[in-house]
Amino acid sequence: MESLGSTRRSFAPWLDPNAEPYIRFENVTKSFGDFAAVDDLSLTIYEREFFALLGASGCGKTTLLRMLAGFEKPTSGRILLDGQDLLGVPAYRRPVNMMFQSYALFPHMTVEANIAFGLKQDRMPKAEIADRVAQMLKLVRLEQFAKRKPHQLSGGQRQRVALARSLAKRPKVLLLDEPLGALDKKLREATQFELMDLQQELGLTFVVVTHDQEEAMTMADRIAIMDRGKVMQVATPAQIYEAPASRFVADFVGAINMFEGEVLEAAAGRARIRDRSGVEFSLDNGGDASAGTTAWLAVRPEKVQVTRERPDGAVNAMEGEVWDIAYLGDMTVYNIRLNDGRLVKASVLNSLRRIEDALTWHDRAWISFAPDAGIVLIR
Repeated sequence: MESLGSTRRSFAPWLDPNAEPYIRFENVTKSFGDFAAVDDLSLTIYEREFFALLGASGCGKTTLLRMLAGFEKPTSGRILLDGQDLLGVPAYRRPVNMMFQSYALFPHMTVEANIAFGLKQDRMPKAEIADRVAQMLKLVRLEQFAKRKPHQLSGGQRQRVALARSLAKRPKVLLLDEPLGALDKKLREATQFELMDLQQELGLTFVVVTHDQEEAMTMADRIAIMDRGKVMQVATPAQIYEAPASRFVADFVGAINMFEGEVLEAAAGRARIRDRSGVEFSLDNGGDASAGTTAWLAVRPEKVQVTRERPDGAVNAMEGEVWDIAYLGDMTVYNIRLNDGRLVKASVLNSLRRIEDALTWHDRAWISFAPDAGIVLIR
């Protein structure tokens, strides 16, 4: 049997020109008075995809999810699910289910009663309800907690009950609104992988809303970065991180160093940029830059080297002073203050237990990065 990891690694229907999207948002706008929470947005999601809507509070991601669920109506535009226009289809008739951040469990009901609630509302026969509840309890590994009530469970267990209740009706699409927000860091990290495995095992389409970058990067096949009701970029986690489409996306996902300058040369995908302090950078990833225009060089901190002396043959190098140091165990983060006052962040992996002659505060240091370490952005 093929492993879940192998299945997920080869999953990329968006690269197939013949693949039909399972969910379509076509020019969707949702206005509340004069405010457009979602602004002329178009987006496609594929069957069995784990899709993340990522953005700051107020960017429109939850409103988008609620329109798909049927709790809000678009002001204009269409939403299609498996080819069906959802206009006029009430929430209870849509083949989707939504798991809320608060979990919304009934406090007076047991775990099994909470899971069975939606099935009873659908008038499913009692024997089938019992079988389905047993399946869900086994799926989320809560068999021994069936008779307990929500207040007798941990946060992680309550999260699993809410998940089991959402899955009990066997929806085609599961919508998750900040599903792990109430969990502590370690439990949240463990649950991310459990959700990924569960999604692959069930073969469902998951759409998750989150403002947690790490959560989206870990779980999703693709991510839509949202800002002020619009989609700024849709891509895989690796593409979002390594090849952001704009300064907004580069700055929003992870830490980034940004250098503004004039493009001196741009040809064959390469570029040479001179920043405001006169330092020239040579880049292999020139993007769409053209000579004589303004562009921004974006470099992730882990691609920046920090040394006491200028490295031999370094192409992109600047001198400065160690301004701040943060020791994080697996890595050390340096803030280097350049001679013109700008701060550059560098993350250095602590691969050795002891570091001889380590840099400390106010030491002079050089930062440098390879020509293929950065990307040139024009917007």
